[in-house]
Amino acid sequence: MQVSFEDFKFNKQLLTAIAEAGYDKPTEIQQKAIVPILSGQDVMGIAQTGTGKTAAFVLPLLMNLKYAQGDDPRALILSPTRELAMQIEEHIRMFSTYLDIRTVLLYGGLGPKTQKEQLAKGCDIIVATPGRFLDLYLAGDIVTKSLKVLVMDEADKMMDMGFISKIHRILEVVPRKRQNLLFSATMSELVRKISGDFLAFPTIVEVTEQATPAKNVTQQVYVVPNLKTKINMLQHLFKDEEAFNRVIIFCKTKEVADNVFGFITRKFGEENARVIHANKGQNTRINSINSFKSGEIRFLVATDVAARGLDVSNVSHVINFDVPIVIEDYVHRIGRTGRAFNDGVSITFANESEVYYLKKIEKLIRQSIPVYELPEEVFVEKTPYEERQAIAREIDNQKKKDNPDYQGAFHEKKHAAKIEETQRLKAKKAAGKVKKMGVNKAGFKKKGKKFKNS
Repeated sequence: MQVSFEDFKFNKQLLTAIAEAGYDKPTEIQQKAIVPILSGQDVMGIAQTGTGKTAAFVLPLLMNLKYAQGDDPRALILSPTRELAMQIEEHIRMFSTYLDIRTVLLYGGLGPKTQKEQLAKGCDIIVATPGRFLDLYLAGDIVTKSLKVLVMDEADKMMDMGFISKIHRILEVVPRKRQNLLFSATMSELVRKISGDFLAFPTIVEVTEQATPAKNVTQQVYVVPNLKTKINMLQHLFKDEEAFNRVIIFCKTKEVADNVFGFITRKFGEENARVIHANKGQNTRINSINSFKSGEIRFLVATDVAARGLDVSNVSHVINFDVPIVIEDYVHRIGRTGRAFNDGVSITFANESEVYYLKKIEKLIRQSIPVYELPEEVFVEKTPYEERQAIAREIDNQKKKDNPDYQGAFHEKKHAAKIEETQRLKAKKAAGKVKKMGVNKAGFKKKGKKFKNS
């Protein structure tokens, strides 16, 4: 049976805002989560990115709050990153167009003066990162006694980023009697632990297998030997302007991101690309994301700081220039394309050392990712010595992780050389060519002995 937003008995103001936002029918997570949230139940939602889970908790929250009331917040939404917090606040603003609801957005990276002033005017909903919320609470700018709802979004990322102690501190300062909502793309052990502290007999809503990428995202892998060849591959792909019209390129480090950004601006012009990572100022990051969302630029180069909370329609491709070491981030990265009911493509470049993480990703998502041959037009560069050594060291570290007794390739070469030398000396001695040369039983020279020519 076809479900519509009218079936949830939302008020006219909310339904008008939903229609104006272009939402014609609820997604699966929305269909399953909205009713229990409206009825006041604790809910644990497991849903991949791009499934509409932000609206799944924002819409019933707005319906339950209805209008402004008092000066103190009645709902708190916690987010792991400022980008995601901004995205949630944008959804609230969009859906509360015809509602008298006040929202304050709190995150670090800039002075708290303006945020304190906004809190002093009174609010109904706070959207915050955990650190900034605690800072302002401890400074006496937030009163929590009126909180009725606590939402934790992207709980798995929250745990990955080490927020568990801050979350426990927040749980100590909010009222015990409240509705709790927890949303996560994956169910790690830490998420299980925090859910036990956080939720009371929750309704569990799981719309897909855990950590499964959206079915409308086509995944591809190319085994690419080195950084220069990866750049050549980008150049080859981006010749197709029609297909690659809005692309996010994810890089492992800010240094690599800057290199890729430099290449793109040289080839396609500065007006066509932006880069965001931890070294970029907050305003720069916001402006870059907005330019990408509005379609002003074709390419957005990013580290995983933007892997979640970046809600952009019609992203044609996500390119993993590097395979993520935190394998769960793969799901979040490729979730930037194929959002809602759109199709998308994810392309991953993997060198010899990155194949290890690729196998772990396949195990996590419980599916094989098709591997494609490099196109003949792509020139394969020779791997520089330093990069070759770095790849070899990384492979060594991977083997040590899987086998603690493994000593490493470099150690094995040295050990093999010692054995070879020992065997050579033993052979000489057996042949009568070594006479009292101070060689011990193991075949090594004794300390302090001088050797005569044989």
